[in-house]
This record gives sequence, structure tokens and C-alpha cells, in this order.
Amino acid sequence: MLRRAGPVLLRRAWTRAPPQWAICAQRPRLYSQTPRRSQEVFHSQLDDPSAAALLSSLITSPPTPQTLTEKIVQCYSLGQPQDKTVKTGDYVTLSPHHCMTHDNSWPVALKFMSMGATTIHDKKQIVMTLDHDVQNKSEANLRKYRQIEEFAKKQGVDFYPAGRGIGHQIMVEEGYAWPGTMAVASDSHSNMYGGIGCLGTAVVRTDAASIWATGRTWWQIPPIAKVTFNGVLPEGVTGKDVIVALCGLFSKDEVLNHAIEFTGSEETMRSLRVDDRLTIANMTTEWGALTGLFPIDSVLQGWLRYKATEAALYRRYELTDSTTHERFTHARLDELFASPMASDKGAKYAKYLHLDLSTLSPYVSGPNSVKVATPLAKLAAQDIKVNKAYLVSCTNSRASDLAAAAKVFKDIAEENDGKIPRIARGVEFYIAAASLPEQLAAEEAGDWQALLDAGAKPLPAGCGPCIGLGTGLLEPGEVGISASNRNFKGRMGSTDAKAYLASPEVVAASALNGKISGPSAYVQPEDWQGVVLGEGDGIREEDRMITADEALEKVIGQLDSIVSDAESDIFGAPVTESASPHSSIDVLQDFPEKVTGEIVFCDADNISTDGIYPGKLTYQDDVSVDDMARACMQNFDPSFSSVAKQGDILVAGFNFGCGSSREQAATAILAKKIPLVVAGSFGNIFSRNSINNALMGVEVPKLVQRLRECFSAPATESKEAQQSITEPSQNRESLDSPPPAPQMVPATEKLLTRRTGWTFEWDVRRSKVQIQEGEGGPTWSQKVGDLPPNVQEIIARGGLEKWVKGEIEKRS
Repeated sequence: MLRRAGPVLLRRAWTRAPPQWAICAQRPRLYSQTPRRSQEVFHSQLDDPSAAALLSSLITSPPTPQTLTEKIVQCYSLGQPQDKTVKTGDYVTLSPHHCMTHDNSWPVALKFMSMGATTIHDKKQIVMTLDHDVQNKSEANLRKYRQIEEFAKKQGVDFYPAGRGIGHQIMVEEGYAWPGTMAVASDSHSNMYGGIGCLGTAVVRTDAASIWATGRTWWQIPPIAKVTFNGVLPEGVTGKDVIVALCGLFSKDEVLNHAIEFTGSEETMRSLRVDDRLTIANMTTEWGALTGLFPIDSVLQGWLRYKATEAALYRRYELTDSTTHERFTHARLDELFASPMASDKGAKYAKYLHLDLSTLSPYVSGPNSVKVATPLAKLAAQDIKVNKAYLVSCTNSRASDLAAAAKVFKDIAEENDGKIPRIARGVEFYIAAASLPEQLAAEEAGDWQALLDAGAKPLPAGCGPCIGLGTGLLEPGEVGISASNRNFKGRMGSTDAKAYLASPEVVAASALNGKISGPSAYVQPEDWQGVVLGEGDGIREEDRMITADEALEKVIGQLDSIVSDAESDIFGAPVTESASPHSSIDVLQDFPEKVTGEIVFCDADNISTDGIYPGKLTYQDDVSVDDMARACMQNFDPSFSSVAKQGDILVAGFNFGCGSSREQAATAILAKKIPLVVAGSFGNIFSRNSINNALMGVEVPKLVQRLRECFSAPATESKEAQQSITEPSQNRESLDSPPPAPQMVPATEKLLTRRTGWTFEWDVRRSKVQIQEGEGGPTWSQKVGDLPPNVQEIIARGGLEKWVKGEIEKRS
């Protein structure tokens, strides 16, 4: 698996970024206590050089190895005790480096004002762009755009108008997304920032409004998967092929709701340009992940140095009035690469996957699903006609992508007296740059004109067809191929059309030939035996050369595994994971120390928000609390209302609450007077809406597995490719998310909702859950993520909006 700055005047900008240690040190720590420390050694020991050296190494060594993701979150977490090391599963109060909103800025502004806020807390933190519906010239849309621009100017935040580019591309090319920092956006493709070592993730509108008003929201650190690349990309294979292959070949939700860290040898990572990395990180969203993070390495340094030099030259010769040069500076890069942030040796990951890049060929995704990936050669042999081709979106429409597409036509022109060939009769080919600077760079290189000469139809820099807006959408019965990121049914037009995804050069070749095809750059090796991928790091044991530290780490890991297996054999159930001496956390006076109840088990995976709360009720304002309670889980199981009782603990399978953003999926459960939901895992948007509405949730995969062992047979897949859900039209501006996976229920399960007789207790202070498997049954416990006081406070106040209102009142 560059460019000149556009003529846009920005309001405010960072002039110089502090080093990472300073960022962490400067952040206030709420609810913190400084423990009294006593002398731990004799002065004579400190005076002895050899003893002092040994003691110093023991004192200064990091207490717990952290992943790169955890390190970045550590720097942007508020309210942590001084000796607290954040880890997967922990809830944190998050103050991101930047927060971007796009066309949904006005709905966020309305939410912001409804909270009682009048002034954005930190103007430097916020970026607003207009990018989704830029072709829409209706008075209603133009009025909304004017409202957003006027609001941005009044607040003094950085603003980029319609036509300037897609928000995610702006965040990267203007230096808001910065290596080693955390940036969020009210859009699901903020994962893209990970391509340059910036931890990017999506937030919902309420989160964005909270950040505007207070500079803060909350986040739970997801499980982290390590994806190791081996080999190097062959000629003719691109970053798009890498991520299309990953989505299709690891298609069993292996990284669903995970953070991903990509790694590989220096040689391997050199074969992935920054633009390739941005494409891969962007589409980790479609792979099901919450982030997709690349290392801060020499490849990235070269790209950043170029950007800093370019920005300085444009400023020196007054070729632009933008403030890009204030963010891209060589001095800032000197600080960044003096000690680049990286994962610690011994850091633990939830999963380990590997892919050998040298065994890849060009891949195509679809039709109508990213989980279907096919080698281009196989599809090309099927003579699949195309009606429309698209070189658009933040995924693959930078100048390098436009150049790759133009090369398809230029190569033929070289053999035809310089005449650019035309696209096939009956094919429409649409192009839109990721940003105006990217388009200008393509124009200067002659690539833009080459595509126009071939018959491409230009669109303004923006999202457009990628999200089903504007010109050139797929009609019923048509086939389209696109360099964008999503191809689920109806995404780019009619639900009766077929959509494929591919690299820019494959899209261009398909437009030229009128059928799915590619250029001839890739040649399959004679000894090729298939794509090499799987679990682990992909290095054969006989080829592995490890250091003494790595050998010790491996032995300790093996011993831990042996002990864990032995305990499981002895106790016959998941066993207690020992807590560290510092694992106890403070609990606020008005927050429960323990939450206890009987388990009601809804045994299904991928229960969508529509299954939890019907879409037909989502935008009805007159639904009473009692009616909400009766509607809770109605679409999943009509009998739920009569089976579940006040005070029960609802336990469901994996990916609970997938699908679209609707806050009522959380408030309906609260209306049923269920205080806590436990699942194998949660859909990201549901997880966010839960805390935002004061519904507590805990992920305990072992509990789901144990319940299934006792009450049901293995799950069977639905025959449907995806759930058929009709979204309310008002959901258009919700956080964009793919349709939910098929709902999976056990083959022999008779009761969709079951009273188990088991009890569940969550000890908030000790971050531990305890399960009693019925009267006289075994009891076991397990550690879960910390819920620190500052996140408890959000729940105790009744949700994020009420918390923000309280913070505003305290300030005033």
C-alpha cells in the first residue's frame, strides 16, 4: 500500500510550535494530587558513580511502554494525575490541537449557541471550511454558506471558502494537522491526518460545539492494531491498491473500531510516499478503524522540508498572502525531528497484522462494497463496461494523482504525434482537485490540461460526486469507477447503479477504454504465488534477528501467556487481571462508585442505531419519555420492552450501535431506565452519543463470549450484504458513516432478548467489573478502562451539553 499556497487570507495562526515535551508539560492537570515523596536511597549511594548510574536508569525509565497513539493522546489529555500513563480503554478529557468543521459548521454553531456560548474558547484551535455542497447555488445553500463565513469572521477563526478545497486536504497542506499532535473533525475521514503522523479522528456535532465553547471534549482510547508492511511496492502499484487490498483481504472486521499504527522497515516505508500514506490513512475509515497513523520518519521529514521551503519562498516573493509560512518553518521541523515521537519498545497492541507489499498488484474495490477487492487483471478480463469515471475526493485527487491519470493519456500521445487521445464514446469523466493549490500545481505541470483535452469535465475543488452531491451522479443501471473512498450502494447516485473504486491511473485507463482496465505499468513476477498477509508481523522465525531486549520481551510475553492459559484451565473462566498499585481513581461525590444490575442479553452483533431506536421517530419532537422507552430496541426485538426492566444492565454483542448518528439511540435506553450498556464493542458514533447524553458504556468482550458459551450457538451471517435502512432525510448532515454490517444472530437462538439471572457490577474506583454467573455459579472479574473524574463529571451533569453550560456559567 507540491504545491503553491492559494490566495486565501487566514485570520490567526501558530507562529511556532513548542516541542512535544513542552506541549505535555504545559497542559493543566485537573483533579491532580502531588504525592509526598521520601528519600528512597542513601546519599552515599548517589555519590557512588556506578550505583548512581544504575539508580538513575531505574528512576528515569518509562513506567509503562506506550504506543505512538497513546503517547499523542497523553499530550492532549487534561486532568490526568502526574504519574498516570494513559492506555487503551481509558476515557480522557481531550483538548485537541485543532478541530475542523465543514458545511456542518452552521448546525454546530446552532448547537454552540444553544449551550449559551457566545465566544469560541480558543480561536487558534478552530478551522472552518466549505467543501461538501460547493456546486449547490440555491439560495438556501448560499445563505447557509454566508452564515458560516460571517460567524467565522466574527469569531476570528481561520476560514476557507467554497472552492478553496476539501477540509481534510486543507488541514494537511496548511499545516494544521501536524506530526505528533491530535486533530479532530466533524467528518469521518479525519483519519487522513494519520498519513503525516498526526492522530486524526472524527467527532460528532455536540463534541465540536463543546470544543468551540470550552476547548475540550472526551475520548476513549480504542484498542490499537499494529499493521506491519513488508517488502516494497512494485512499479505500477499504488497506495490506493494497498488500502483497497487491506479492506478486501481483511474483511472480517479485524480492525473495526480500532486505532491503527502502520509500521515497516526503513526500506519498506521509503516505498510509500506521503501522498500514498494519506490515501491509505484516509480509507482506514472504510476499513472500520477510528484512526490510521503512520510513523514520523525520514520520508515525512523530506515532505515537510519541501513544504517549509516552498512556503518561505512564496512569502519572500509575496506570491501569496496566506499564513502557511507561519506553520511550515524549518525551525519548527528542527524541534520535531530532534526527538521524533515513536512507539516504545515493548508497547502492547490488541492485534498484529501484516501485508507484504511486494506481492500486491493493482486492485479494484466493488461493486458497491469496500469488502470486495479483486485484482485488476481478473476484472479486466470480464469486459465490464463503464459509464462514468471520477477522479475526485480527498482520497486521491492531489497533484500527484492528477499526474498519474494524465500520464495514461500522455504516454499514448507520445506515440501519436503528441495528440492526446479522447476518452471512450459514451463515457463521462469528471475531475476535481482536492484543493485549489493542488489544481494549480497540476495546471503548471500540464496535467490538468491533458485531462481536459482527453474529454474530462472539470468540477470545483470539493467533495461533490464522492458524497452524491452535484453534477455527474450515477443513474439507474450505470456503472461507475472512482478514485474516491466509498462505493456502498447509493453513495454516488442511484441505488440501482454499480460503483467500483480504484487508483487514479486505473480510473483514467477505464475512461479511455470504456471498460474497467489499467495501464501496462505493472508486470506480475513469474514466481508470484499470491498476496502474503496474515496475523503477526510477517517475519519468518528463521529470518528474524532480534536484540537482547526484544528476546527478553518475547520470553516475558510467552511466560505471561503460559500463566494466563494455566489460570484459565484451573478456574474454567476468564480470570481477574491484577491491578497496579496506582490503578485506583478518584470518584466524584455525586457519581456512583459501583453500578450493579441483572444482565439482560441481546445476543446479536452489528445491532444498528435503527435497531435501537426507529428512524421514523428520530425527528419527531413530541415523543414522550414513556413512548421512547417503549420504542427502545423495538426494531431489534418487539418483546424487549416487556422483558427488560428498570435497573437492568443491557449486554449486547459486537459493534453495538453501528450505523448513522442519532442521539435517541442513547436517550431511549436511558428512558427505559437502563443505566449501563455493556458490549463486546461499540460503534464509534453510538459510543460518542452515549457519553454525550449521560449513558454509561463498558466494553467486555469476554462477557459476551461467556454468555454465548452458556446460552447460544455460534453466530451465522445474514444473507444480506448490508442492512437495508432508510435514513431520515434530515440525517444528511450527520457525521457520514457507511451502512451497518449485516446483523448477526446465533443460529439456534430462540430468544432475542434474554433475562440471564447473572449479575454485573462495575467498580468505577478500581476500574474493574465483576460477574456472578447466576446463583451458585462462578464469579470472575476483569480490568476495564479508567473513567476519570473529569469524564464522570460530564455524565453526572447529564451529558456534554449540560456540562458545557455549567462550564460557561462558571466562567461568567
